[in-house]
Amino acid sequence: MKRVLFLLASLAMLASCKEAPKKQQTSRERIYKTMTVEAADRTLTTGYAATISGCQTVEIRPQVSGMITDILINEGDFVSKGQVLFVIDQTPYKAAYEIAQANVKSAEAGLSTAQLILDSNKELFEQGVVSEFDLMTSRNDLVDAEARLALARAEEINATNNLSYTEVRSPLDGVASMIPYRVGALVSSSITTPLVTVSDDSEVYAYFSMAENTMLDLIQAYGSLKEAIREMPEVELLMSNGKKYPKKGRIDAVSGTISATTGAVSLRATFPNKSRLLRDGGSGKVVIPTILNNSIVIPQSATYELQEKIFVYKVIDGKAVSAAITVLPQNNGVEYIVESGLSVGDVIIAEGAGLVREGAIIKTEADIAAEEAAKKAAEQEAAKAAEQQSVSNNA
Repeated sequence: MKRVLFLLASLAMLASCKEAPKKQQTSRERIYKTMTVEAADRTLTTGYAATISGCQTVEIRPQVSGMITDILINEGDFVSKGQVLFVIDQTPYKAAYEIAQANVKSAEAGLSTAQLILDSNKELFEQGVVSEFDLMTSRNDLVDAEARLALARAEEINATNNLSYTEVRSPLDGVASMIPYRVGALVSSSITTPLVTVSDDSEVYAYFSMAENTMLDLIQAYGSLKEAIREMPEVELLMSNGKKYPKKGRIDAVSGTISATTGAVSLRATFPNKSRLLRDGGSGKVVIPTILNNSIVIPQSATYELQEKIFVYKVIDGKAVSAAITVLPQNNGVEYIVESGLSVGDVIIAEGAGLVREGAIIKTEADIAAEEAAKKAAEQEAAKAAEQQSVSNNA
């Protein structure tokens, strides 16, 4: 009889072991991954479309009219300040210069003659040979000769300048643009298209716009616009090919006005460009970092949205309790920075929050592990008791 009872007990244990996986599977279906809210440091970035300009760009136009006789640079060349870029037909300007020089010499001779006549008339007037009228006339002739010489010298300077303008020089160090003119083209100071554009891109400016409310947030955070510019961290530049520019820059200028059409504020970031990788007229994206210390950071998978509000499920006494939170507009696409609604130490459901119901019993992986450990311990105790009973019966 005792052996029969022992066999029945063993069969019952085996049956319970076979049913355990079914119960375990049911429990696993109710497992939720949870996390304890902690403070962490994060750096968020925001990108702004930007246009790139050389620190100095000059459109070069001729100052005199004439036909281009020589082009001394190639398109895209690096040119130096003072370098001759174009030569305009010099023939008429050389002739004008020589005429101006001749007029100066003639005026100088006329002045010398007028001076001699005046000196002579002074002596003759003292001797009573000439009248006072003759003396005054000679003085006026001297003044007229002085004026003629001044005019001739001014014309000489003008002719000298015009002749020098036939050699069109670069006003700065930089890179030349494409050249829309060729030798033989007739040009003047009134042309609408410049001969060439020279851009000094040893340093470049990236111009971009920021929403007014974002700028106000920065001013309030730093105390003033000047302080915000001074304290802003270095910014990065994503080039048009999507790659990061190797040098960092700084925001050094902010527009004093807000655009009435866009409601945005214009800013300028300056980047070093000794390698000439960036060119005037290019485009990119200025990336501004925001450093956040000791912030509450949670995964976006731990949230769900309802009526344009963001919620999480806190685990309180083993049950799911929804809680509304506010987050920073900036995020990295994976996490949220929580401004309010959560505290360090809170336990929340970390994944699948949108599938949880209010008040649901939350079994965590730790809970299931504890239950399985307890069940295994009970089975071991039962097996041990059965073995002891069998030994006792055999005795």
